Amino acid sequence: MSQPSPTATALASPRRIAALALPALVVLAAEPLYVLVDTAVVGHLGRVPLAALAVGGTVLTLTAWLGTVLAYGITGRVARRFGSGDRAAALDEGVQASWLALGVGVLVAVGMQFGGDALARTLAGGGGEVADAAGQWLRIAALGAPGLLLAAAGNGWLRGIQDIRRPLLFVLGPNLLSALLCPLLVYPAGLGLPGSAVANVIAQTISGGLFVGALLRERASLLPRPVLIRQQMVLSRDLLIRGVAFQASFLSATAVAARFGAAAVGAHQIALQLWFFTALLLDALAIAAQALIGAALGAGDAAGARALARRFALLGGVCGVGFALLIAAGAGIVPSLFSADSQVQGQAMVAWPWFVAMQPFAGVVFALDGVLIGAGDVRYLRDLTVVAALGGFLPSIWFSYAFDLGLGGIWAGLTLFVLIRLFGVLLRLRSGRWAVVGAVR
Repeated sequence: MSQPSPTATALASPRRIAALALPALVVLAAEPLYVLVDTAVVGHLGRVPLAALAVGGTVLTLTAWLGTVLAYGITGRVARRFGSGDRAAALDEGVQASWLALGVGVLVAVGMQFGGDALARTLAGGGGEVADAAGQWLRIAALGAPGLLLAAAGNGWLRGIQDIRRPLLFVLGPNLLSALLCPLLVYPAGLGLPGSAVANVIAQTISGGLFVGALLRERASLLPRPVLIRQQMVLSRDLLIRGVAFQASFLSATAVAARFGAAAVGAHQIALQLWFFTALLLDALAIAAQALIGAALGAGDAAGARALARRFALLGGVCGVGFALLIAAGAGIVPSLFSADSQVQGQAMVAWPWFVAMQPFAGVVFALDGVLIGAGDVRYLRDLTVVAALGGFLPSIWFSYAFDLGLGGIWAGLTLFVLIRLFGVLLRLRSGRWAVVGAVR
């Protein structure tokens, strides 16, 4: 693949942005869609296996989240090297990220062999059938952690060199294979719940192996470089702290919603999962921003990067307005698809106006998050998210509990969280301090 010139990067067309964003969307959606298939297959085994999958799957979801953090961090670093014309250095970043991913994956796999049962009992609230089944599933499924994290690192470095075809094939193919294997192993092969875990391991190991094979075909040096790995760990640490702030906020929101009753927490879950879905779609745009912004700055084209940032902000806003219109149109229909309970539907309508109103702002925020991650300005994003969570979201939702403001108060808090972040990223964009040129930041 030829290196991008500053002009080509600065004038990236909507078609080029879509060419990066749409495959990224498919890759992002592949794992959640497979989890739905897995859940449907295991669900027919009965209540205990389904509950065990829920318990064990929570741990693997956290592992996948670590992989996403690693992928986001590496994309911008690789894109800078690639934009500067140093493909060898870009590939070296991919090699070091793969070593980091392999190390963490092996730690997870080994750790779960010794501590998986205890962790399952803790999550399940004690011993019993569910805890025993979850522990067994977790010990098997954890063997796929090295492949899962190698695939995440591979996604990061391939996006950084703007290779959009191989990540799509390397993730989608194994996930489709796993979706076919899962029911066969669970039922005809008679493995039951462990068959689901085996299907996971096969898919994740194949996917990780394909990304490693891509590195081998590039004939890059595979020697580990501790200095680079340490730099990547610092970047991942900042993204991880940012992610913890998100998780703490959403867990607290659910906890407060539960205190308003079953109908309120049920409606909150519906709206929140739909919000996560729109966030997934917008993340694809952010990934395109990471690759193009990193390449522009790596090529020394600060003006082009700023022009691209404005374009991504506009595209994010347009997508957000489109989502707002669709969500508003589905107000009387969508909640009923998730629950036939009239009280749950009524509570959903309390959150719905806030859900609709925040979409245009969220669209801009997600796009500019991608811009700043691509620029390597992760520390600013970390601090901004922590401030928005501790200074806006968390106080708002607990205030809504103290004054019995109900679900509307919680979603007003989420809207405030988005607005604080919007103000912060726009302020940073205007300052220009994020647009630091060069192969490294």
